[in-house]
Amino acid sequence: MTTTQNIEIIDKVYNAFSTGDMPTVLGAMHPNIQWREAESNSLADGNPYIGPDAVLQGVFARLGAIHEHFGVKDVTLHGMEANKVLATLRYDAKVRATGKAYDAQAAHFWTLDDDGKIIAFQQFVDTKKLADSGA
Repeated sequence: MTTTQNIEIIDKVYNAFSTGDMPTVLGAMHPNIQWREAESNSLADGNPYIGPDAVLQGVFARLGAIHEHFGVKDVTLHGMEANKVLATLRYDAKVRATGKAYDAQAAHFWTLDDDGKIIAFQQFVDTKKLADSGA
């Protein structure tokens, strides 16, 4: 895959996530994807999540349960060598239990295989900001 193709795949994933199109998000993943949440993030307890269903149940379903709303904004994609893409972005969210909103800086490091399927994900995020909100 070319760098441009990899960026297009990850861009499609963010667009699908933003509209709640989970079949497209999960369909972009390799069956054996290894997904890692940032250390000290409450969702890191399942690291690494292996496979799309583990990501759906362990990450996305929990995000929905914890948050009144959760979205990404200011996403900028950076193509890299060896089928890697770095995304810099912000989380715009509000925690259901505490009523606290947060706007947290994050980075996502994506790795794709030669067929354009996502095989690895690593999140980096301001975990203090998440913890302070109760997320």
